[in-house]
Order: sequence, then C-alpha cells, then structure tokens
Amino acid sequence: MSGADRVRVLRDRAPHARPAPGRWGGPLLAAVVSLVVALTSCSAGAAQEPSRSAASEARLSGTLTVFAAASLTETFQELGARFEAQHPGVDVVVVLAGSATLAQQLIAGAPADVFAAADPETMALVVEEEVVDAPHEFARNPLALAVPAGNPGGVSGFVDLERQELVVALCASEVPCGRAADALLEARGVVPAVDTRESDVRAVLTKIELGEVDVGIVYGSDVRVAGARVESIAGDAAELRRFAPTYQLAVVRESQQRVAAEAWVRLVLGSEGRAVLSAAGFEVPS
Repeated sequence: MSGADRVRVLRDRAPHARPAPGRWGGPLLAAVVSLVVALTSCSAGAAQEPSRSAASEARLSGTLTVFAAASLTETFQELGARFEAQHPGVDVVVVLAGSATLAQQLIAGAPADVFAAADPETMALVVEEEVVDAPHEFARNPLALAVPAGNPGGVSGFVDLERQELVVALCASEVPCGRAADALLEARGVVPAVDTRESDVRAVLTKIELGEVDVGIVYGSDVRVAGARVESIAGDAAELRRFAPTYQLAVVRESQQRVAAEAWVRLVLGSEGRAVLSAAGFEVPS
C-alpha cells in the first residue's frame, strides 16, 4: 500500500456544522463536542501566531483536516502522504467536494483547518464571512472538452454542445468548473443543450468515463487522471487558459491545528507542491 493510499479521503462528506448553543443538550452535545475534538486534535495556544521553527513542526500531532475542491483529489492525496511522512504524528484527512459546498459548510461552522477552493469567487465567500485568513493563489487549471473513449458522439468542438441529440454534462453554474464553462461558452456564443448539471467536476468526469454522456467540460487535470477512458477534443490553448480558474488556499481562522495548517500551506506553495501539481496537469506559478 502506498503512502497516498493511507491518507484518509472523504468525498462529499464534509463534517456537519456545529449546532448553535442551546440547540442540543446533555449527552448528545457532549458526544458531538468529543467527536469534533477528536477529529481536530485541539492544541494549546492555537489562537496565537504559531512558531514556524523546525522544532515546533517536529512536535506536530493529531488530525489535520483539509477541505479541498474535488479536482484536487489525487494531488492532495499525494501531498497528504508526503506531509505525513514529514510529520509522522499527523493524520491528514482530505475532505473533497464541490468548492461551493465546502464553502457553505465552513460558513455554517464545520470544523476544518485548511480550505482549497477552485476559484477566487468561492474563496471570497468565506473571506467575507471572516472564516479564513488571507488566501494564497497556487495553481490554475485550463478547461477541457472531454468525450468518452472513441468519441461515439462525433464531437469536434464546443459548438457541438448545441446538438440536441447529444447527452451533455456540465458542472452546476454555482461551482467553479460550471462558472468557468458558462463564461467560455457565452464568450463563444454557444448555447449548450445541457442534459445534466453536476455538483462537482469529478461527477461530470465519471459520467463521461462511463459513457453515460456524450460530452462534457472538465479540467485538463481531470482528463489526465482519466487516462484512456476519456479523450480531450483539441481547442484553442490560449482561450482555454484565459478561462482557467485560479485555485486559492487559506488557513481556517478557527483551526485548532494552526501550526500544521500553515505547514500544509507552505508545502503546497513550495517547490514540492508545485512539482506535484504540475505533474498532474495544473499550471503553477514559476
């Protein structure tokens, strides 16, 4: 079993928000509080600016909960394995879902330490609510027009999304991949005959892989993950980059693992993180 396989990954299972005071009581409240404490491994002095010395990081322990956009599945699983190797006392839990879903969970009070969103618009929601610290840009992800292996629908370009006989899948308009796809299609003057809108980009990718749809818009990194199961229809590379959303990363203000959370951010922004992201098909800052 590889290190990456040992990193706990929860898909579409963000922890529930904390209940308002007085809503639950007695043993049930105690049980919920105990569960949250166990997951976040509360450490003393987390509200203060932590030391970034090697000695302090060497003593890291407990659970680091990272909320991440679904398109970061493989990269954050790999980085989680590397983080755990560097900090043996830390258990990394990556919670994956659409960025908008995760943002709403955080605003509602779900416990987490780090949030990685697939576009600035989604990150702005939690910044406005003062849920996270100032975010950092760390990658871009060009869009891709994707079809099942063999291209059974005979798709040749974005204009084919208007064909009524094709089954077309896009991300929901409120999530980054859907917002970017809508902007690209509007700029092209394409009115897609959409059959299904999915909650995140991996749901669109899965439908393409299984041949349940004829075509969909995903990210370039998703096409790479799918391998031979999916084909990408060539497009204007400059245009695809122009509409590529910018990923942002931030520490959650109420994190009980602030030193570990900041160490995670440095890993993603550093040369090691950039190498993992670049190998997965993301565009990273030089």
